[in-house]
Amino acid sequence: MKNANIIATSGKRKTAIARAVTKKGKGIITINGEPVEFHPVLILKDKIMEPLKLLGDRVNEVDIEVKVAGGGNTGQADAARTAIAKGIVQYFKDDSIEDMYRQYDRTLLVNDIRRKMPKKPEGKGARARKQKSYR
Repeated sequence: MKNANIIATSGKRKTAIARAVTKKGKGIITINGEPVEFHPVLILKDKIMEPLKLLGDRVNEVDIEVKVAGGGNTGQADAARTAIAKGIVQYFKDDSIEDMYRQYDRTLLVNDIRRKMPKKPEGKGARARKQKSYR
């Protein structure tokens, strides 16, 4: 048995990192061992499913296992979405899928590089400062 059709990809958003393994299968997509259909937040479930819905019936040819760590719910969903889309593009080696994803939303294939600003001195956060009193 060859392992040539097993693709490992990753996605990042803020501090969340998702690792996805794409391989030949029956269309089963799991996130941290749970089927994606059971994701607790409906809006985020729809966001994760976007690359799968754009692919159509061809999604039934692959199984995707995603492991996500770090960050919050939304960051994890965006990271998982990017990892899934990258895995699909690499598995099918089809430029039309990549072009379709890029036209729909570039962040399907490109990690979001925005990060939290570091805290500065004389304040509670990145931008907040102590108030000045004149009396």
